[in-house]
Amino acid sequence: MKTAAPQPSPAPSYFSDALAARTHAAAITLNGSKVAYWTYEPVRATPETRTILVIHGFRGDHHGLLRVADQLPEMRIIMPDLPGFGSSEAFAAADHSVASYGTFIADFMAALGLGQDTVLLGHSFGSIVASHYVAAHPGTVTPLILINPIAAPALEGPKGLMTKLAVLYYRLAAGLPRRLGLALLRSPLIVRVMSEAMAKTTNKELRRFIHGQHHAYFSAFADRESLLESFTASVGSHVAEIADKLTLPVLLIAGEKDEIAMLPDQHRLHALLPDGVLRVIPGVGHLIHYETPEPAAGFIRSFLKDHPA
Repeated sequence: MKTAAPQPSPAPSYFSDALAARTHAAAITLNGSKVAYWTYEPVRATPETRTILVIHGFRGDHHGLLRVADQLPEMRIIMPDLPGFGSSEAFAAADHSVASYGTFIADFMAALGLGQDTVLLGHSFGSIVASHYVAAHPGTVTPLILINPIAAPALEGPKGLMTKLAVLYYRLAAGLPRRLGLALLRSPLIVRVMSEAMAKTTNKELRRFIHGQHHAYFSAFADRESLLESFTASVGSHVAEIADKLTLPVLLIAGEKDEIAMLPDQHRLHALLPDGVLRVIPGVGHLIHYETPEPAAGFIRSFLKDHPA
């Protein structure tokens, strides 16, 4: 008698069953451009429930921070796709600069009626946008949380050469005929190389998940022009340049092996903050939101308990 062939074990799920039930998708129009956003309601509201507005990183969208949102089921989390990325349209009448994204945060918060007890969280490029917004609009949010913050000038230090090569890449893609330029920007090979370079985990299934996420969402940008403007903004500013203006409580969550936002720069940024806390997660690089969401969420939860609304 033949025995049944062994069935392959199912791929591990990196999201809880409860996340989908918490999810509400919506869209609004701000200054002539459609903005898509997602709200993750708390499974059960408690006195410690806060509203957290999340600003994602360059070439990402709201999907990137989902694992962190999943680890905070008691929080209300709102995650827009930044204009020019994901399902949101590019700015209709503004450049894609740090200042313009700051204006977007102000307009978005006003449209949703988000008050000064809102927690603002930024990852990577989102850390630049969030911190510069707070510096220009003190008292509108509290506190501020920065994951893998860009703490120093991108064109300086050990990472400067790689940044300069990236500048050439984006400028070349912008200057080529449209079809060729988009093919270069959306090249699966280049996206995979970027993904391999950032991932530090040795877990093969988790690496496969990360590469799949980057393949699915890393190329979801509106057009080459807005992408180049956003990239220029991402390498032209950093958090440390306005650190002295961040007088509210600030939580920095850094990766020990981060080669983009390097750990020595995180310590220097921490020293510049009037009221800052630095937490370092060992063994992870620039993908805390994918690789180590549990400790990141734990640091966020503890920080918010220490700084209630």
